[in-house]
Amino acid sequence: MTLPFPVATLDDPAALENGRKLFAGQTEFLKGVVAMSGLPPADRTEVCFAGRSNVGKSSLINALTGRKGLARASNTPGRTQEINFFTLSDRYLVDLPGYGFANAPLAVVQKWQALLKSYLAGRQNLRRAFVLIDSRHGIKPVDEEIMSLLNSSAVTFQVVLTKVDKNKQAQTDKILDQVRSKLAKHPAAFPELVLTSSEKGDGIADLRAIIAGIT
Repeated sequence: MTLPFPVATLDDPAALENGRKLFAGQTEFLKGVVAMSGLPPADRTEVCFAGRSNVGKSSLINALTGRKGLARASNTPGRTQEINFFTLSDRYLVDLPGYGFANAPLAVVQKWQALLKSYLAGRQNLRRAFVLIDSRHGIKPVDEEIMSLLNSSAVTFQVVLTKVDKNKQAQTDKILDQVRSKLAKHPAAFPELVLTSSEKGDGIADLRAIIAGIT
């Protein structure tokens, strides 16, 4: 029996090499955006990374690009309050503000959550959103809110589980069951999961290849 939402395992050497070449190129920080009016021109393929504030999003972006300080990781969840754009060859990588818990005044939280929703609903060149889920905890209600927004915006999203090195296999399998069950309700969900560890490098080559294949 084929499982719904199988784990992506790319065994295509050409695809893996394309991913390696793409991320071997220069990645540069372009700008941080605090309002829709500040978005750069929608003139190239764009992928974004979304996730709860402490899911390991900055660490994953740094692992993908091979640059430890590119995306700002913080010990204070919710510190990133901007949409951060990075250029990578002929595309944009976009680091979205963490959602859920944030150590910031309520008015500030509401402002950047509204910006997040406006971006996801209105960016025409956004080809895929990568929704990061902590492999120790699975999908939470706040994650489903973002997934529902992506459904209504007709934006394809793919779930990337982070920190898989922190789990035993039995725990990961249990979380995978929960994730698959939740994703069955979301028509915009891409039908493959990616398991990653920024610390150990698990899944990084696969995710690079997936991003390289998006046009």
